[in-house]
Amino acid sequence: YTGTAALEARAESQVVAKTSGVALAVLVEEGQQVRAGQPLVRLDPDRARLAVAQSEAQMRKLENNYQRAQKLIGQQMVSAADVDQIRFDLENARAQYRLATLELSYTTVVAPISGVIASRSIKTGNFVQINTPIFRIVDNSRLEATLNVPERELATLRPGQPVTLVADALPGKSFPGTVDRIAPVVDAGSGTFRVVSGFGEDADGLQPGMFGRIRIDYDQRADALVVPRLALLDDGDPAVFRVRDGKVARVPVKVGYAEGPWVEIREGLAVGDKVVTAGKVALRDGTAVQVIGEKPAATVAKAAPKKAENRQ
Repeated sequence: YTGTAALEARAESQVVAKTSGVALAVLVEEGQQVRAGQPLVRLDPDRARLAVAQSEAQMRKLENNYQRAQKLIGQQMVSAADVDQIRFDLENARAQYRLATLELSYTTVVAPISGVIASRSIKTGNFVQINTPIFRIVDNSRLEATLNVPERELATLRPGQPVTLVADALPGKSFPGTVDRIAPVVDAGSGTFRVVSGFGEDADGLQPGMFGRIRIDYDQRADALVVPRLALLDDGDPAVFRVRDGKVARVPVKVGYAEGPWVEIREGLAVGDKVVTAGKVALRDGTAVQVIGEKPAATVAKAAPKKAENRQ
């Protein structure tokens, strides 16, 4: 099967600031490879550090109060209700301290995934608002392309089958890949199902967003009997005009796979038969013809082993 699809990155992430502040240092540039957890930007941490110190002081104070209250309750100098209130206040202070510590950690923006910096929208000295997108990271270690394949091909496709991609942006090159995933359902509206192909280490030069022609190879036929695709008649069931003894005869054929300008013939012709490839519209069964050289008749031949696709 052959189709056209756009390449997409396996994973993509919009990096946003989880807190606001002035960017003190931008640590990466566009096109740079980063790993998950790597620092990308350092924001001004002064306000966050003060919040941590304040919440820590309040937490320590309540810890001391709670320890004293536990000693005094045995002497019946404080009520159980007062001790419970101090404990609740202490738990709240601890939560506030953890929250302040978390906010401080947000002043260092880190990469959520490994990949390459596709875009950067921040400079040193900029004031960054919370939830503002500042980077886009693309994981291009494995690119994917999604084809919407007609349901008639469902029985022939399997994960792991080899695929070949040819991109217009990279003429003369082909890139091997595999079928990664096949959707388990057929879309009732379009009569198609999704097939995702992946391209990994051998995809040097491919970039997300490129369009390519993708061929899924799911069978091979050695010594296939082939004719030019132009020899097939377009008026119903597959047939060709065979030339024999100066006359043409309409011969029904059973076609198999097709690749480029060639079509496999499984039944109806033999090696050496001549078939008409031009002027078929004016011919009728039994029409007398004269073959001039090798045109417009072509000789049926055995093809070299080829990977094939279904005729579309």
